[in-house]
Amino acid sequence: MTALTVAEADRATRHAALALAFCLPGDIVLYLLLPLFPDTFALTLPEVGLLLAANRLVRIVGYQWVANLYAARGPRFTCLLAAVATILATFGYTVLSGVWALLVLRLMWGLAFAGLNIANQALASAVAVDVSRRAGRARGIVATGPTLGLLGGALLAELAGPRIVFLVLGFTTLPALYFAWRLPAEPEGGTARAPAVSRPNALNVWAFCAGFTLDGIFIVGLAITVAAHQTEGAILAAGAAMALRFALEIVLSPVSGAWGQWLGPRRLLVGSTLVAAFGLALVGLADLSGSDAVLWAGLLLTIVLRAVLQPLPGPVVAEDYPGPARVAALAAQSTWRDIGAGIGPLAAGFLLPLVAPAATYGLAALLLAGASLALVGRRPRAPV
Repeated sequence: MTALTVAEADRATRHAALALAFCLPGDIVLYLLLPLFPDTFALTLPEVGLLLAANRLVRIVGYQWVANLYAARGPRFTCLLAAVATILATFGYTVLSGVWALLVLRLMWGLAFAGLNIANQALASAVAVDVSRRAGRARGIVATGPTLGLLGGALLAELAGPRIVFLVLGFTTLPALYFAWRLPAEPEGGTARAPAVSRPNALNVWAFCAGFTLDGIFIVGLAITVAAHQTEGAILAAGAAMALRFALEIVLSPVSGAWGQWLGPRRLLVGSTLVAAFGLALVGLADLSGSDAVLWAGLLLTIVLRAVLQPLPGPVVAEDYPGPARVAALAAQSTWRDIGAGIGPLAAGFLLPLVAPAATYGLAALLLAGASLALVGRRPRAPV
């Protein structure tokens, strides 16, 4: 791919973000509806945890293949293929039931997201100028899709049940094909081969812990926790809480990107993660105190800081691995986050019915805080 100008990188990043924004709702709404309607899909709660983890787990091995595909075929081909797979998977949720049939769809989506995610991060960092700003704006665009999907999906599920939601979302995913087609067709020359999973550096350990706690245990438990405290309109309440997570990303991700440009993305990443860990601790404390105020304070604090965190890992990687090598490093960081986020829903599916929330969220907070502190002053020892 010919070197992009700043304007071209801005435009390509915007189109990649819009493609992902239209693809994400079909996945995100599953996190709301599967835990609340397992019987509709002929599932048990542990099977729900497996399905919500499967798309992450397949990327542990899939990121290597997808990053190599991106390097060889470029953003347009990779994202078009991902959009087609997303559309098929979303329509599939309308008619298929049982863990094995749905597992195939989750694996398809997992690889599709890998391609869209690599394109978003690689294009945002394709030009060394204003990487944090570009990544923050892109994350704000991406978050609009899940926000609208969760609000509309919760309302539609309340009125007509969960199946019809995915039929509608299948049609609303179609514009992703247009934005994928607008991406550069040429691959980026000299892109390093994506690595297999190997010993993680400090940032990859952080990515694992963030995936396990914030993307796994917290997100899977969010719908269950809110529904348990909201006896009437549980679907709408849980959907609104999950939509708030993405609505805040729309507002805060561009701000976070600007702050990262000013303060340095690594420093902001460490501080924000520590505050997010405190929010998780408050959710656990609410179980001991029985206070709804403490619960909502913890939920909101965690949701807000997760939104602040979202655009920061890419710029940190780009600082450590400038040039084409960043694609391999981005894939490695994303792989370790997916390992954590794949194990997290499995852990949540088994732990939440059996273990007190205070213990589950308290340990998650300690794990996240420790990983954040380990980042202070660290730089990678060798190329990923």
